[in-house]
Amino acid sequence: MTITIIGLGLIGGSLGLGLRQHGLASRLIGLEANPAYARRALELGLVDELAADLPAAVAPADLVVVAVPMDAMVTLLPQVLDLITDQQIVIDVGSTKGNLLAAVAQHPRRRRFVAVHPMAGTEYSGPDAAVRGLFEGKTLVICDAEASDPAAVATVEALFRALPMRVTHLGAADHDLHTAYVSHISHLTSFALALTVLEKERRGEQRIFDLAGGGFASTVRLAKSAPATWVPIFRQNRDNVLDVLDEHLHQLHQLRELLRQEDYAGLAAAFEKANAIKKIIP
Repeated sequence: MTITIIGLGLIGGSLGLGLRQHGLASRLIGLEANPAYARRALELGLVDELAADLPAAVAPADLVVVAVPMDAMVTLLPQVLDLITDQQIVIDVGSTKGNLLAAVAQHPRRRRFVAVHPMAGTEYSGPDAAVRGLFEGKTLVICDAEASDPAAVATVEALFRALPMRVTHLGAADHDLHTAYVSHISHLTSFALALTVLEKERRGEQRIFDLAGGGFASTVRLAKSAPATWVPIFRQNRDNVLDVLDEHLHQLHQLRELLRQEDYAGLAAAFEKANAIKKIIP
């Protein structure tokens, strides 16, 4: 199978490595807007060759993967669909789906498009961030599968199961709501914590960083994520993120009040209630 990957950063590059490792692509073609990233992706073996432009990238592919930031995705995906035949398949790997699927809902090649979201990633970006095995054991969400050709969906499922990933199906609206809770709020909280500590450091409290341990590092890790990736995600999933952020702020306020009132029994009860997350995340 010839596969084209448009966007050779963390997700696109890691996918190239995974496809190569598991023998799932006979030819990997890359297209990358950043010339330095493109050269580096080729040096790292994320793809076999680079295409000169979008038509050259799409024409030979059995499967086209669009792995660009979400704002660019909304513009680029219809252009890719304009170029394909009824034998080619297109997927995205975006973190939000509502706006994207609305943008291609009436496209004549819509059924050749399968909307997917591999629930995997790190805080790093660019081709050097590509990780071998990034998707192994993770979940792939296929959104609004009924709007896609069943044979195309089956091909995409088989490909990602071979990486290997678990595959689940969700409607686009449910996907965007749930990812706001399990992914997007984590990043927003991490950015906020980093800003809080950086503000303290600005006041001359360098010891914060001198004393920072594993707990701080793991909590604030996501604040290293690229703004160019996350601002478009928050923009496109704004309503859901605001909803979960309101609940998060409510919970923080509740904990603050317990601590202010020196209600340590209440604080312990709240923490014990939070410990139930172990049933979801062992």
